[in-house]
Amino acid sequence: MTTCVILQPSYIPWRGYFHLIQRADVFVFYDDVQYDKHGWRNRNRVKTANGTQWLTIPVNASGNVESGLLLKDARIANASFAKKHLSTLKQTYARAPFLSRYAGLLESFYTKKYALLCDFTIDTTRALAAELGIDKTKFVRSSELMVTGERTARLVEIVKRVGATHYISGPSAKDYLDEAAFASQGMTMEWMKYDYTEYEQLHPPFDPFVTVLDLLFMKGAAAPEYIWGKSAP
Repeated sequence: MTTCVILQPSYIPWRGYFHLIQRADVFVFYDDVQYDKHGWRNRNRVKTANGTQWLTIPVNASGNVESGLLLKDARIANASFAKKHLSTLKQTYARAPFLSRYAGLLESFYTKKYALLCDFTIDTTRALAAELGIDKTKFVRSSELMVTGERTARLVEIVKRVGATHYISGPSAKDYLDEAAFASQGMTMEWMKYDYTEYEQLHPPFDPFVTVLDLLFMKGAAAPEYIWGKSAP
């Protein structure tokens, strides 16, 4: 059985995103859908002494609904965000036990110049996946597959195109995905369940939905144990 996961590229995602990558034989970055400036494509959150704070990448996306701007075409509006985000992360997690372990990785994220949002978020996601020990998942961009169609039909075709027979989706898609469409193509489908152990954060109360960087800075090499446990990948 070959397993496929399809998700939009996101900025330094939470640990559940990486659990899905770890579960997938083929992980498809769904980059040829309309850009949503209010989602997680260009922003994520960190814990600070003053509460949760957003880190947002500025994107040229005015009129994106009217123009049908695709995620893969969204351009970073101002490269100065990189220096600010790097500084915020270093200051916010200055007392985190494993910040120094990832200092070089952070520098590599924020010193390379990117024009397109997806190029940046996909590269950083793949680097973080490798840091978590994920080395068997194949990564594909949906734009490389040239698949068209609406919602479920398009996803089914992507799964077919990458040679998979089992599809895993996050639970939020239950409102619109048609499981019968997968079954009609001889595919099985699974809804991901997120049930993770809490870990110590610098600034309680615990928030499970911050960037995975929070977990890495706090737990270092033990971070995967707080995502998929000790038995994987």
